[in-house]
Amino acid sequence: MRFGETAQEHVWPPPPETPRYRFVGELTGEENFEAKEKGGAANKLRGFFGAIVGLGGKASLRNILQRPQSGVVDATGRILVTDASRLAVFVFDPDAGTLSVWDQASKTANFASPVGISVAANGDILVADAELGAVFRLSPQGKPLAIIGLGDFGRPTGLAVDPESGRIYVADTAEHNIKVFADDGRLLNIIGRQGIGETTFNAPTHLAFRDGRLYVTDTFNARVQVLDSEGNFLRSLGERGLYLGNLVRPKGVAADSDGNIYVIESFHDYLLIYDQDGRFLLPIGGTGSGIGQFYLPAGVWIDGRDRVYIADMFNGRVVVLQYLTHESADSKP
Repeated sequence: MRFGETAQEHVWPPPPETPRYRFVGELTGEENFEAKEKGGAANKLRGFFGAIVGLGGKASLRNILQRPQSGVVDATGRILVTDASRLAVFVFDPDAGTLSVWDQASKTANFASPVGISVAANGDILVADAELGAVFRLSPQGKPLAIIGLGDFGRPTGLAVDPESGRIYVADTAEHNIKVFADDGRLLNIIGRQGIGETTFNAPTHLAFRDGRLYVTDTFNARVQVLDSEGNFLRSLGERGLYLGNLVRPKGVAADSDGNIYVIESFHDYLLIYDQDGRFLLPIGGTGSGIGQFYLPAGVWIDGRDRVYIADMFNGRVVVLQYLTHESADSKP
């Protein structure tokens, strides 16, 4: 089966409605590079995402995702994924055709539970390790550079960066707050405390930052809070309930170029999509391992071309969708 045919058959919402999302492919590990085509950049990317379609059962490969948590796409197009089971960061480089696995957090310690990941203002890579209780700064090549917040956290998880100010936002799940650091590692502010009101949290997990807004998954309060860059409350979305579009155990959060907000509902294995005002638009998912299904998903993130990446944790993969409204002419694999 050719990849292009498969991709066109999986869109959301399904016909006869106008499709808004298309299945692009999956990231699993070494097998993404086995069928990589030769040629220009477009062909390389097409082969990279297409390599996994129709493949499977490659458990003998050493460098495969096991329990992906979250990820980010850097300025060069590399896709970096944290894997808490492999105790490492997977670095997929579609253009170079390489996969790197970084397990060294600092000069003296390996990763123990890497969760959040983001790109610093200068291109360095930041990784929040929940067990080691710190954020680790790595060079773009994975060399340990510095440790941020050691002794300041209970359990750091989600991570986001304001690319303009360089501020680093870290969700401290155990202490029910968001800690804000300068790019040089100085603790600048602590946002929130435990509670159910505005700008209070109950076990916050994942973070995202886009266009001056900080998105906080307030997991045990079953909502997402939207703050400005200073931590002031703007609005919240989602509510606890039994219907599709309600939240039970939200985790990953992200926003696209139109302001649409993506929330992982891990309890029911869905990616839920809301508009910028918090109105529920569309669900994608349900429990399973097929295309358009998830099994205990965790993080979600979006690249500069409005590709949506979902860390499908218990399926050991990252699912890639394309948001179609503003799709560039060359983005179709």
